[in-house]
Amino acid sequence: MKKYIMSLDAGTTSNRAILFNHSGEIIGSAQQEFKQIYPQAGWVEHNPMTIWESQLKVAQDIIKQTGISASQIAGIGITNQRETTIIWNRETGEPIYNAVVWQDRRTAEFCDELKEKGLEKTITEKTGLVLDAYFSGTKIKWILDKVEGARDLAKAGKLAFGTVDTWLIWKLTNGNVHVTDVSNASRTLIYNIKTLSWDDELLSLIDVPKEILPEVKSSSEIYGTTSNELFGVEIPISGIAGDQQAALFGQMCIEDGMVKNTYGTGCFVVMNTGEKPIVSKNRLLTTIGWQINGKVIYALEGSIFMGGAVVQWLRDQLGIINSSSEIEALALEVENNGGVSFAQGFVGLGAPHWDQYATGAIIGLSRSTGKAHIARAALEAIAFRSMEVIETMVKDSGIELNELRVDGGASVNNLLMQIQADCINTQVVRPKVTETTALGAAYFAGLATGFWKNIDEIKLQWHVDKKFEPIADNSEIQKVISHWKRAVERSKNWYDSE
Repeated sequence: MKKYIMSLDAGTTSNRAILFNHSGEIIGSAQQEFKQIYPQAGWVEHNPMTIWESQLKVAQDIIKQTGISASQIAGIGITNQRETTIIWNRETGEPIYNAVVWQDRRTAEFCDELKEKGLEKTITEKTGLVLDAYFSGTKIKWILDKVEGARDLAKAGKLAFGTVDTWLIWKLTNGNVHVTDVSNASRTLIYNIKTLSWDDELLSLIDVPKEILPEVKSSSEIYGTTSNELFGVEIPISGIAGDQQAALFGQMCIEDGMVKNTYGTGCFVVMNTGEKPIVSKNRLLTTIGWQINGKVIYALEGSIFMGGAVVQWLRDQLGIINSSSEIEALALEVENNGGVSFAQGFVGLGAPHWDQYATGAIIGLSRSTGKAHIARAALEAIAFRSMEVIETMVKDSGIELNELRVDGGASVNNLLMQIQADCINTQVVRPKVTETTALGAAYFAGLATGFWKNIDEIKLQWHVDKKFEPIADNSEIQKVISHWKRAVERSKNWYDSE
């Protein structure tokens, strides 16, 4: 029997390859950060060739590092930063423009135009999404409109669109396979999550030609194999899921009402709602979790655009820490935030605010404010934004939260997890394997190739590392939350008021 599954975790700031054994344990991992491109305020881009080259490199590196043979890999699962939009030439394989990243706000005005025409209701009813620059559809239109000759090439069937999963599979198969899965398709603003198809009305409204779209598949099946020259053998590509849906599955949130929060570049709170989509009354997203053997599982999601990226900003732009791991010790140097509140609307505010014109803000500064106060306020902001989404989710679903399962890079920060437990007044549970995004993709890939028999077998692999119980004085934490909410209100609608 083949011994391993490889996950390719194509993130927003880095690409990773992780090898899992049959017990769901990490055998090895390799990671490479890649450049973020900021052409102007509110714009975020990546070089698609850099995404591909760094992803291939870490996949090849992990095989070398672990000393295994590529023939021992039973399948590859891909999980990816969602909504990020790439368009390339089918004949040359060359991108026609940089990848426009999910955080990018350049299409906010076009979204406003669609709202003014009264189209948001139609779009939300079909897609489960709010009308926002976050999603892929308006990014596709922007690239086609701005790149000379692109629309003519698209109509002639010479261009291909994909989110990062689609782009990587195209490259891995040497241009032979152009697919995505239902979870990624459900984030494009042009896919109908009820009929499970690209929607002609939405394509017309947003002005996206059907000829460029990938075929939509389930999250767990064999889509094709890697070309022989990449690894010396052909390896089945057998799992795809957007990063947050993969994390929900990796956390084994497989029953209705189970909730996870991933603390990555952004924070993403997702609740499994079963086989029927729940329509949010409070501007959360209704999305597809996954599809296995024809059965579709839906989810409610709250997207927070700046999570761990706040810590990166403190490191890279302010220089108050040298590495992200230092923030916990710095924040623990003070007993409280010293009156400082941090609003992280750097790229607008996601759920439940959906303010495309918000900004980042640090409020409550005084002469006694030090970098430790700012560090603590930043961690609180990450937890409080998650709290807002969790409270909204409970309202929408009518399901009380028993526990919050957590994962992602920042979930190793014990102070952040304790603040999270205190502000939601609920137990926070961190599993032994926090790389649940990659693990979920591995599970999808392994189920398709028979590496794992079924979900029941996988369920036995989820183990608790640490539980965080609420311990703070509730009246004290409510005061801190109240100040923070005022700061968020002041950060809203900033750019629009110029």
